[in-house]
Amino acid sequence: MTSIVQAQPSDGAVALAKVRERKLKAPIVLAVLTVLLTLLFLLVPRSGTSTFRLGEESSALALPDIALPTELTVWIVTVVLVLIVAASFLRAMTYRKPSLWLVAGFGILAVFAFLVWASPGGLVPITSLLFGAVSLAVPLVFGAMGGVIGERAGVVNVAIEGQLLLGAFAAALLSSVTGSPLVGLLGAMLGGALVAFVLAAFAIKYLVDQVIVGVVLNVLVSGLTGFLYGTLLAPNEKTLNSPVRFTPIEVPWLSDIPIIGPVLFNQTFIVYLMFITVAAVAWGLYRSRWGLRLRAVGEHPQAADTVGIKVNPTRFWNVLLAGAIAGVGGAYFTLVSVPHFGNDDMTNGAGFIALAAVIFGRWDPIRATLAALLFGFATNLQNLLVVLKTPVPGEFMLMLPYLVTLLAVAGFAGQIKGPAAAGKPYIKG
Repeated sequence: MTSIVQAQPSDGAVALAKVRERKLKAPIVLAVLTVLLTLLFLLVPRSGTSTFRLGEESSALALPDIALPTELTVWIVTVVLVLIVAASFLRAMTYRKPSLWLVAGFGILAVFAFLVWASPGGLVPITSLLFGAVSLAVPLVFGAMGGVIGERAGVVNVAIEGQLLLGAFAAALLSSVTGSPLVGLLGAMLGGALVAFVLAAFAIKYLVDQVIVGVVLNVLVSGLTGFLYGTLLAPNEKTLNSPVRFTPIEVPWLSDIPIIGPVLFNQTFIVYLMFITVAAVAWGLYRSRWGLRLRAVGEHPQAADTVGIKVNPTRFWNVLLAGAIAGVGGAYFTLVSVPHFGNDDMTNGAGFIALAAVIFGRWDPIRATLAALLFGFATNLQNLLVVLKTPVPGEFMLMLPYLVTLLAVAGFAGQIKGPAAAGKPYIKG
């Protein structure tokens, strides 16, 4: 809903100007989620005691478990959720933007209420839940960083799935041959960059539709890695498909911090590299000459060209960089998560979820990372709910990560605009 005011210019003409707009999308989504949770708690009531474990028993600073009465806790949190929805509607009706803190607080409390409802008589290990969420989000974060860089440069990187998959294959092969996970990591970067090279060549040089090229590359890489697996890796499993993996590196003192210590400071090299990559991309995109040129060719290539920036070469090299970063995410599958490359589409749509994180994060590195962590949390939550044997059908558990992805992009992102020149080839002159 939009508020319109009339202004009387000096020449006597009447000008109409749009000054304020009520943004009701987020409050409506929060209200719908509150109604759905309330119906779930009413139709499937559960009683007992829900126990939350805040730390590992072996930790030097372990916290005691927290036991909560299931039914009472659920309804108290539900009342708080209703108050948050009312506050969000109040902000919208007074023409204020949806508060990020209200939305984040609503999400945390809604998940908490759902976990309390799902775990009477069971145990919810918070540290393990968060650790698994970060682990599952690592490929998504690297893929999202590749997507942010590519689209900021003006090229829609739909081929993230292929870059992850070829990166996983190359990492497994080279790490097996050389016995070095670092060599495998470099191979993954080259694999991701190779897919990006083909994407850049067709999209920038030959002006082929970028989305079509990306989709074709995903199918091509899937078929290629499947063929190479059957003819090369499977017959030589011990020598070509037994990669040496990265082992966890524990940071002294910091890893003993309750809850977040094991999650952030007892990880493998690739996870620490993820922290550095996100910080570097976030700083470089807005604070460096590289970032300024990158955003210029993605927003207004004609203007960038007039000040001497070589638009297409800039796009080309940044797409290669984006592919190399996405390839690191693929290496996580075979150098950390699984000790071999599998022919069962091991990326499992992670590239498309990473692309959704880019959109949900509004093409910003930090927001895209948070979105990727959200999707990783949803995936790990699915696994926990199966262990807790909740009355929710198993089919719903399988679709939970994708449902969260759809809700995030359609419900909260809504109609947002990416870089102005993304997906549009630039022809000089």
